[in-house]
Amino acid sequence: MTGRGQASSELEVVGRILGVHGVKGWVKVYSHTDPRENLQRYQPWHLKQGAHWKPVKVTGFRPQGKGLIAKLDGIDEREVAASLVGQDIGVPRDLLPQSGDGEYYWRDLVGLRVSLADGRDLGKVAQMMETGANDVMVVRGDRDSLDRRERLIPWLPDDVVTDVNLAEGRMTVDWDPDF
Repeated sequence: MTGRGQASSELEVVGRILGVHGVKGWVKVYSHTDPRENLQRYQPWHLKQGAHWKPVKVTGFRPQGKGLIAKLDGIDEREVAASLVGQDIGVPRDLLPQSGDGEYYWRDLVGLRVSLADGRDLGKVAQMMETGANDVMVVRGDRDSLDRRERLIPWLPDDVVTDVNLAEGRMTVDWDPDF
């Protein structure tokens, strides 16, 4: 690997540095993995610094209260750890497990066209959000859509989301278009 780090197209964001823990360089991390502790399985981590990713070795990892903390190689002081706060944690995509039947990575859903069962187009999935109760799709209308509204549609397979076809780049939802 070069000093510039790995290309972002080969990495998947799986977490973020949230803060510092203690005075010896430990950092608080947020994990997008389920369960959250799986974040430690995927090594090496890459931290996004500007437009580039820098590989970093994790030398310690554990649950702490309701969160997770990690010790990164070469980070031994609180001030240095503080400079990492806000950086995304990426790992090579080939380290992640394949999604199972009916399971999707968020990256696979973003960009899909969303339509109703009668064919009316609502737009594209612009992003996914975690709300606590359930995940939510942000669907933005465009010139090919029913209208240019932005809709927040819950990710509830077999209830709201009735079909996902990754090969065709579309999904069908059972949703009130006026909502």
